Amino acid sequence: MGGRRSGRLAVRQNRRVPVHQITDPDDDRIADYRALTDVELRTRWEPPHGLFIAEGELVLRRALRAGYPARSYLVDAKRIDQLADLDTGEAPVYAATPDVLQQATGFHVHRGVLASFHRRSLPTAAEVLAAARRIVILEDVNNHTNLGAIFRGAAALGIDAVLLSPTCADPLYRRSVRVSMGEVFAVPYAKLDRWPAGLDQVRDAGFTVLAMTPAPDAVPMQRLTPAQRERAALLLGAEGPGLTAAAQSASDVRVVLPMRRGVDSLNVAAAAAVAFWELGRDDPPSDSE
Repeated sequence: MGGRRSGRLAVRQNRRVPVHQITDPDDDRIADYRALTDVELRTRWEPPHGLFIAEGELVLRRALRAGYPARSYLVDAKRIDQLADLDTGEAPVYAATPDVLQQATGFHVHRGVLASFHRRSLPTAAEVLAAARRIVILEDVNNHTNLGAIFRGAAALGIDAVLLSPTCADPLYRRSVRVSMGEVFAVPYAKLDRWPAGLDQVRDAGFTVLAMTPAPDAVPMQRLTPAQRERAALLLGAEGPGLTAAAQSASDVRVVLPMRRGVDSLNVAAAAAVAFWELGRDDPPSDSE
């Protein structure tokens, strides 16, 4: 992820912070942003270095509000004023042309704003469970788009936290963060290191584990009892294969969204949103409504 260092001239000021022009896509100072479309490379680079990338002004502002410390900013030189009101602290601000941005990142940065952030230590599953009333548990969800959409739905529809099996994708991968519109920063999440044995910990915390499946003998979501809804832990599997037999066996109730017109199932993120709404349909309006 190394490279040359060039383009050292500070070309503008942003709240007394110099904005440095980057002219070489291999400049070492923007190594955090190298080859952003290479999932395997980014997976090897980001978590070990304790960083993640936020794309777009809205997302990076949400990361800042959530308390994630910025490492640096990389911006289309024509859009530098979008950050003019930010207190960038010690994080350097770099500007480059769209061509240099594309060469460095591997894609056209049409939102024009990127930022690298420090990760924070994850809470334990026990800490997440203690503070939640209703949660979602994900098994083997490795599609970053689906993962981001599930987090966005969870934030919008009354899910308090997310638990991940050991083989789930990284919620802070750039695409997940972008698709979630930064809601990955708003919903606490943790990993269940033992799988599926970790579901016992969820049950011991007072939750009813609801395994979502298209099986015809599963209980329709709308027929769940008030007690089953009260502290629900909705268990969802990956797109296509769904939940493993072991995960279903470790659950309390197998549930289904009734389908029509011969459709057997929905995309996992769409199914999650419908199920989230159904579980919370009798909740009182939130303070924001």
